[in-house]
Amino acid sequence: MTETGQSPDDKPAPRPAGVLLSLAPLVLLALFLIGSIATFGDATTGGPAQLALLMAGLAAGVIGLWRGHGWKELEEKTYEVVARAMPIVFILLAIGLLIGLWIAAGVIPALIYYSLQLISPALFYLATLILCALVSISIGSSWTTAGTIGLALVSAAQIAGLPAGIVAGAVISGAYFGDKLSPLSDTTNLAAGLTGTELFAHIRFLLWTTLPAFAVALIGFAILSFGVSAEVEVTRITQVSGALDESFSVSPLLLLPLAITLALAAFRVSAFAALIIGGLVGGVFGLLFQPALTADGFGAGLAALASAAANGFVSQTGVEQLDSLLSRGGMESFLTTIWLILSAMFFGGMMEKSGSLDVIVRLMIAGVKTGGGLMQRAGLTALLANIVTPDQFLAIAAPSQMYRKSFEEAGLETKSLSRVLEDFGTVTSPLVPWNTCGAYMAATLGVATFAYAPYAFFNLASPVISFIFAGIGFQVARRAMARPGEASAQQG
Repeated sequence: MTETGQSPDDKPAPRPAGVLLSLAPLVLLALFLIGSIATFGDATTGGPAQLALLMAGLAAGVIGLWRGHGWKELEEKTYEVVARAMPIVFILLAIGLLIGLWIAAGVIPALIYYSLQLISPALFYLATLILCALVSISIGSSWTTAGTIGLALVSAAQIAGLPAGIVAGAVISGAYFGDKLSPLSDTTNLAAGLTGTELFAHIRFLLWTTLPAFAVALIGFAILSFGVSAEVEVTRITQVSGALDESFSVSPLLLLPLAITLALAAFRVSAFAALIIGGLVGGVFGLLFQPALTADGFGAGLAALASAAANGFVSQTGVEQLDSLLSRGGMESFLTTIWLILSAMFFGGMMEKSGSLDVIVRLMIAGVKTGGGLMQRAGLTALLANIVTPDQFLAIAAPSQMYRKSFEEAGLETKSLSRVLEDFGTVTSPLVPWNTCGAYMAATLGVATFAYAPYAFFNLASPVISFIFAGIGFQVARRAMARPGEASAQQG
């Protein structure tokens, strides 16, 4: 042992990192992204955003080296963090396979066809919001909701001449409303479990912020609906419906693969397995219902389906807009999104190992005086984690452990923490282009994050309402035996 009590073999403690130095990679990332968006617009996520994340991650790595960490340590941490994204990578490949097979099999064309026939354009935004909310709360998955019924609704809206960004915002608002409240949802169970909150107590307390946010979404889409004529693009809808009927054998039976996929999700089958099974069932239905697939023989039909699953479907209906919408899918189409996610996880790993993230978090916790203020800081930390880590589960898991003791010392119930983690962590994830959820939604719906984010009214309203409620002390749940002198807040 040395005079300091440290073994000669022990590694010296890392140099302390100041706030400005720790913020530098985040500022650098923001500058890179602002420049990329100004230069490339919606194409930013096709390469520039990935490079920005890698360069900002390297900057965090340099800080880690300066603090005394070895490059091997930094690399190993990034490998560990990137490994967390592997389940998401496989889900993305599965949704690519499903979309390609479902288009080739006529499942998505049938969904588009019936959506155009049954939903009035004047009610389309509200119908999309409510339908996606019902599906998501039933199955507990925003991703499955968006990748199945959500994709069909966005495609139908584009055919009807409705703005894709608004409809995608309605899809995401509905999908995350259901995901947030469903007892089957991963994030709902995660937030409750990590904070030690009984599941249904957590869900009941969520209603205080979730229902007002959904009301904001309903009002927002109702207002936007006033500008939509019930007769919008009738000629185009008729033309596209006719082209779908001619190019595909449209039948209500083609909705069964969707029903099977949703049922699997409802019975808690993993998302990856449900999507793969749903895609393969769709392929079988294609062989049974689409004569064009097997016109040159059964083997040719299988080859066409395999190509659609791997490389995407190429539509040749003769209607340009429809061909543009249906020429998509395939696992290959998600490779850019996977690159974005891996680059983001590299950045998050470097920020974590370099110690920059810890410094930023400590800065956010400092100076909190009230229970409501503590809830606000926990929520903002979850939001920051969605940007920096950038993964929805980490945005819930990390603050849950960081703030749990502070909430206990402040006399707050665990459901105060679990709710604010969902209000900020769950719903803001699809609003960040490089977050796993944002990347998934943009790639699946075919709408850039910045195009749908202004219309994701539920996702925007939820953290704002939660922040205001915490600030005024409304529904800040305290334990029955609070600290002496503390006023009891209303209980949820």
